[in-house]
This record gives sequence, structure tokens and C-alpha cells, in this order.
Amino acid sequence: MASPEIETLTQALARLPGLGPRSARRAVLHLLKKREGALGPLLAALAAVDERLVTCATCGNVDTANPCAVCADPRRDQRSLCVVEEVADLWALDRSRLFPGRYHVLGGRLSALEGIRPEDLAIDALVRRIEAGGIDEVVLAMNATLEGQTTAHYIADRIERFPIRVTQLAHGLPVGGELDYLDEGTLAQALRARRPVA
Repeated sequence: MASPEIETLTQALARLPGLGPRSARRAVLHLLKKREGALGPLLAALAAVDERLVTCATCGNVDTANPCAVCADPRRDQRSLCVVEEVADLWALDRSRLFPGRYHVLGGRLSALEGIRPEDLAIDALVRRIEAGGIDEVVLAMNATLEGQTTAHYIADRIERFPIRVTQLAHGLPVGGELDYLDEGTLAQALRARRPVA
């Protein structure tokens, strides 16, 4: 039986996404076994992030600087803005290195069932960024869910008065996907978005 402190650490790790009680126990045992090489650096990294963590006032990203590294990067295209639901979406898109512009994190998506309204998200801040000028294109990178698409349509309606191009991520067949494994919504979207063979 582990001490109360070790059990508390295990329970804290078990609450993280992707880790259950067994995985958390294995992680704790590894940290304890490799105390100097793993536990010490982990504790130092957690303390440093805890001490310096801020939300970027410009885009809503989380970083240890304000503005964040993405907003402060002068090589980024300031005329393109990609709107995402969550910070995890920003990080996923940015890892691909395919979008050269800047981002705006909404902090969620509209959901009548969960009681999330437009005023609960950073939509007004997005409108203010566009109103300030200097943006030519807004890419709506919402998840392909009912709530995500509802959010995208709501934002498109809010910003249609501006002389900007509003685009949306394509939806449909994934690369390497097999038709018989795809759901009907994905197949329907792929059929609607079909294009001529080059």
C-alpha cells in the first residue's frame, strides 16, 4: 500500500486525459524509480509553468509570455487569422506548420444543451480584431460537429459586414480512409465537396 502522499499523486495523474488509475500508477512508479532523472525535472518544469503561465491577451493561447510566441512572431502573416475552438486545436494546427498566419481561440463552441452562448466565448474579441483592420482572410477551423458548425455559421454571420474573405476547413474523406469505415455524415460531406478529377 502506498503512502497518502503517493496515493494523492497517483489520483492527480489519473485525472489527466488519457491516463486512468493503472496508467497513473505506472507513471508514479516510474517517477519514483527514476527520481533524480525524471521526478526532479518534472517538478521543476511544473513549478516554472505554474509560476509563469498566462493567457495571451491577443489570441487566447496559453503560454509563459504575453503576447504569446505565435502572436509575437514577426514572420507570421498578420493578414490571415485562423479561428479555433480550443488551445489544443491551435497547437494541433500549428504543429502542422501549414498555416502561416495568426490565431484566435474562442474558448469553446456554442451549445444550447450545455448552456454555452455567444457571450460565453471570445467572439466579441474576434469581431474587435477584425474591426481594427489589417485582416484579409478569416479561416473558420471549427470541429466537424453540429456545435462546431453552428459556431462557424454564427461567426460567419457576425463578420459578413467586413470586406474580408471567410473560409472554412474542408471536411470529408480522410487520407487513407476506407469508405466502409466512415460515418454517413463524413460521406455526405465528401460527396457535397466533390471536385473534378485533374
